[in-house]
Amino acid sequence: MAFNIIAFQIAWFACVLGAAYYAPWLGVFNALFILMLHCKRSQHKQAESSLLLLAALFGLVFDSLLLQLGWVAFEPVAYWPNAISPPWMIALWASFASTLNISLNWLKKYTALACLLGAISGPLCYWAGERLGALHLVNFNLAMVYLAVGWAIAVPLLLKVASALMNKGINRV
Repeated sequence: MAFNIIAFQIAWFACVLGAAYYAPWLGVFNALFILMLHCKRSQHKQAESSLLLLAALFGLVFDSLLLQLGWVAFEPVAYWPNAISPPWMIALWASFASTLNISLNWLKKYTALACLLGAISGPLCYWAGERLGALHLVNFNLAMVYLAVGWAIAVPLLLKVASALMNKGINRV
């Protein structure tokens, strides 16, 4: 479990600081390397890989909507369309998903607590990202409401998806 927590923190800082210092692809490659190690170590590689992909897609839509609403601004990323969430944010969603069956596994039994923790920790991560220079919350109040509600839904939803994929993977063996 310690490896999982440390790996997530390394990926988070690599992505956020990479974006803040105009080297977002370094953070993405770092996160992808950590995610490959995560999948390699997993006993349920297919279920875990599916979870990471689904979380990345969810994050792509979630953050692209936030961007399209004009409530957040990201620095442009070379070779990436400005109209959608940047790759480092997508990598962060997949990195977060890598914690769901390990360090956050205990949270699966507590849906209300998962909602509460999502509503608090999600916006705090974006605020920290802004303070580090990776993004700008253009309309802070609306962005915080969107993030609190969105993450209050996303965390328990992704925990349910993680459980369902894991159960499907276990039942196949």
